[in-house]
Amino acid sequence: MGSSHARAYTQLQGFDLVGLLDRSKERAQKLSTELGNVPLYSSLKEAVASSRADAVAICTYPETHYELTLQSLLAGLHVFVEKPIAGTVREAEEIALLAEEKKNKVVVGYILRHHPAWQRFVEEARQLGAPLVMRMNLNQQSSGSEWEVHKSLMRSMSPIVDCGVHYVDIMCQMTRSKPLRVQAIGARLSDEIDKAMYNYGQLQLVFENGSVGWYEAGWGPMMSEVAYFVKDVIGPLGCISMAEPQAAKEGGSADIDSHTKTSRLIKHDAASGKNIVIDCSDEPNHQELCNREQAYFLRSIRHNLDLREHLADAVNSLRIVLAADESVKTGNIIHLP
Repeated sequence: MGSSHARAYTQLQGFDLVGLLDRSKERAQKLSTELGNVPLYSSLKEAVASSRADAVAICTYPETHYELTLQSLLAGLHVFVEKPIAGTVREAEEIALLAEEKKNKVVVGYILRHHPAWQRFVEEARQLGAPLVMRMNLNQQSSGSEWEVHKSLMRSMSPIVDCGVHYVDIMCQMTRSKPLRVQAIGARLSDEIDKAMYNYGQLQLVFENGSVGWYEAGWGPMMSEVAYFVKDVIGPLGCISMAEPQAAKEGGSADIDSHTKTSRLIKHDAASGKNIVIDCSDEPNHQELCNREQAYFLRSIRHNLDLREHLADAVNSLRIVLAADESVKTGNIIHLP
C-alpha cells in the first residue's frame, strides 16, 4: 500500500513527494529510484525536520499507526493513515479528538469508499428495505511472500480485525443503524503463527433495525479458493450481489486487485422476479483507487472538509471488529456501547 500511495503522490497535481521512510532500505531505495530519486529518511522526526512536509501518509504495519499518527499531528501535519486507524478504541478516539483540536485532517484508508462499484453496491442495498441480511467474506490462499506478509500482520492482529474494518464499515453504511452486538469464532490453522493468534475468523453482527451481517476472513496456504468471494445483500424487496471478479480467477484469491474488483453487480427484484445486471467492467484498478483516495485527501485539506463523521465511522468499525476479536478469545457475545 505504501508503494501504491507513493506513486499516487507523484501522479497527482497538487502533491510533491518530498521523502520516503521504510523499514527496508533496499525497498526504499528501489522505490526512490523509480519515483525520481526521492530523498530517504531513517525516522519520522528526521523526515519532518528536513523535508518541511505539510502531510504524511502512514502505510506501516497496524501496530505503529497510532504512534506515528500521534507524532504527525503533534508536528502539525495532515495525515493519511492506512486502516485500522489504531490498535484500540481509546487510541482511535484520541486521534479523532487531537485532529479536531489541531485543525488538521486525518483520512483513514477505507479504499472501498472510493470505488464506484462498491458505492453503487451500497446505494442499491439501501433500496432493498429493512432489515438487511449482509453476507461478505475475503479469504486469501496466500503462499510465499504473500504468506510472509500475512504472518507479519498477524503478529498484531487477526484477519477479521485487519480486513474486517472494511466490510463492517460497508455494513454500517448500508443499514444506517446502530450496531448492538457481535459474536465471533476463530481457528488457528498453522503452527507458523503465534499460539494466541488465529488465521481464520468469522463474525456475526446485529443492528438495532433488525439487520444482520456476517463477515469471514482467512489467510494462508491452506485456505480454499471455493466460495472465497461472497458479497451479497438481501432485503425484503430483493437482493444485490457482486459477481466473482475476473482478476481473482486469473491471479488467485491473494491477488490485490481481486480484493476490490468485480465484473458486475446482479440485482434481483422480489416483486417481478427479474434480474438486472449492472456492468462494472470499466472499474478502476488498485493503483487508480489509491490515486482516488489521495485525491480525496488533497480535497479534504484544500477545501477544509469536515472529517468528523469520517473519523467517527473509523472508530465505530474498529470498535466492532475488536469486539469480535474479544468474542473469539472469550466465547462471549459482546454488547456494543
